Amino acid sequence: MTDQYTVAELRTMRAALSAGQDPVCPRCNGAMRRKRLGGGSFGLGYARSRDWLICPSCRRSAIFDVKRGTRT
Repeated sequence: MTDQYTVAELRTMRAALSAGQDPVCPRCNGAMRRKRLGGGSFGLGYARSRDWLICPSCRRSAIFDVKRGTRT
């Protein structure tokens, strides 16, 4: 299963994150695992903070830019 999430599904997951809730996979209703991804390399001035949501059941994932609240 490698189908990407739809825009509506991504919006639902992002809304759950913004509300402080644990996101659920919209495809299989599995509990999403959240990994924080930091960016930047020693003074290069490029530092993005991202949330990587991974569904252990169907193995789909999505990455969101924390500051902008958008998908990356």
